[in-house]
Amino acid sequence: MCAVLFKGDCGWEEEKDPDLCYAMLFVQIENSCFFPDIFVCLPELMLILKNRNMLGKRIGQWALLAAISCCLSIGEACAQKKDFGNLARYSKENAMLPKPAKKEKRVVFLGNSITEGWVRTHPDFFKTNGYIGRGISGQTSYQFLLRFREDVINLSPALVVINAGTNDVAENTNPYNEDYTFGNIVSMVELAKVNKIKVILTSVLPAAAFKWRMEIKDAPQKIQALNARIKAYAEANKIPFVDYYQAMVSADNKALNSRYTKDGVHPTGEGYDVMEPLIKAAIEKAL
Repeated sequence: MCAVLFKGDCGWEEEKDPDLCYAMLFVQIENSCFFPDIFVCLPELMLILKNRNMLGKRIGQWALLAAISCCLSIGEACAQKKDFGNLARYSKENAMLPKPAKKEKRVVFLGNSITEGWVRTHPDFFKTNGYIGRGISGQTSYQFLLRFREDVINLSPALVVINAGTNDVAENTNPYNEDYTFGNIVSMVELAKVNKIKVILTSVLPAAAFKWRMEIKDAPQKIQALNARIKAYAEANKIPFVDYYQAMVSADNKALNSRYTKDGVHPTGEGYDVMEPLIKAAIEKAL
C-alpha cells in the first residue's frame, strides 16, 4: 500500500535537507483507479503529503515513518472495502437484461475505456448489431478476470470479444508482467470455453506513451510483444484474432496514428470507424 501511496517523484528543498522530503502525488490516472481510494481512508495524511506547508511546519522523518506505519495497518481494511474488479458497475444493466431468445446470438464486448468509449461515441454500432458493451475505464486484465462471470458468463452470450492489455502495460494497478497479463487472457478464454461461449481475441491498440504514466518509456515494445503472444496463442488454439494494431499504427510502428486519436491512446470516432468493419466481419464469421 505504501509503495503505491508514495508513487511519484520525491522532491527536496534547495538546502537538500532530508527532513523536508515530501511526496509529489500523481493521482490523476485514468479512472482514478486503485490508490485514490486509499486517500479516502487517509484524508489527513493526504493533505499533509500533498502540501506540507498547510501545517506551517516541517514534515520530519518521524512523520514519514508514522505515515508508513499507518498505511500498513489500515491498508488491508481499505482493500476489503474496495470493489477492485468493479463488479457492481453494470449490476443494474445486467439485472435488466433478459435471457437471450432461442435464436439470438448475443455478443459481449469486454474491455477498458477503449470499449466504454466506443459505446459512448458510436452507440448505434452496438444497438443496431445487438452488441453489449461491458467496458470499464482504467481497468486491467486482472479486473476483467474478476468480473468475467458477472459481465460475460451470466449474460449467456454466444460470443465474447476480449480487448485487454492497454492498462496492464500502463501499470494502472500493479507493475507490468507480461506472463501475468497473458495468463489472465488465457484464463478468460478457458472460462468462456467451459461455458460454451465463443471468443474473439483482439490486439492491444498502439500507444507510444501514456500521459498518466509518462515514466513508462518502452510501451510500444511491450505492446508489440504482448500482441505477438496473443496472436500466436489464438492461432494455436484456432481462436479468431482481430489485429487493430496493424490497422491503426503510425508509420513508425509505435504510436496510434494521429488521424485516429487525440491523446495517443483512445480512438476518436474516426478510429472506431476503422475498428468496426474488422470486428464485425470476425463476429459474423465466428457465428
